Amino acid sequence: MPPIGTLLVMRKRPIIIGVEDEVDGEDARVTVTLDWADQPWHGQAIGSATARPRLAGEAALEAVSLLTNGRIDVELLAVATSDLGAAQIALAQVRFGNDDVLVGSALQGETDGRLAAVRAVMDAINRRLELIL
Repeated sequence: MPPIGTLLVMRKRPIIIGVEDEVDGEDARVTVTLDWADQPWHGQAIGSATARPRLAGEAALEAVSLLTNGRIDVELLAVATSDLGAAQIALAQVRFGNDDVLVGSALQGETDGRLAAVRAVMDAINRRLELIL
């Protein structure tokens, strides 16, 4: 609990509403929907069906770019899953602006790799993003 007299300002962050994909043979289209300011924001990425977690991360960043009206420049550098003890985690590396490289992580748990990748991407950028929003 914060000391008495400390003012806490809780900034709102975009909320992940959903991750959907359409697979057609070897190709996939992943759509990520975020909620911000009571409005849905959709990002999409198209690529190989075998890379759907990466596509989900790219789609999340597109949705963020749209909701900030292009005020941020972000690029997904890498996304991966790994075992950490008994847990499986998703890791994301995001370039934010020209020089900053941010890293985020998320437990995969019982979710699939796409949602875990989106959570890791949002974990990487949320603190910087809320300063802009």
